[in-house]
Amino acid sequence: MGSTDGAGKWVLLDDHVYKVLAASAATLIVVGTVVYKLLEDWSWVDAVYFSVVAVTTVGFGDLTPSTDASKLFTVVYVLIGISIITTYLHARVGRRGSKRFQP
Repeated sequence: MGSTDGAGKWVLLDDHVYKVLAASAATLIVVGTVVYKLLEDWSWVDAVYFSVVAVTTVGFGDLTPSTDASKLFTVVYVLIGISIITTYLHARVGRRGSKRFQP
């Protein structure tokens, strides 16, 4: 990830931590997809689409949760999901950037 040590050299995020972040991001999307499929009876494509749109804060508004259960799930899903996705994307970009610019 894009952090530096005291000498100004780039320090990469530990591979294990990066893999955990990647697995967490993937699991987040899978869980969201399954829950929306069950609660809203959306197609698998609509469910995965909404899961990704919600946690990336794009929010097109073409699909919206209609049941109380799915609305409550969405509140928790978005609050947790934004943190996980942001951390994963930050790590992903940091890994690419630091590999590219290592002295």
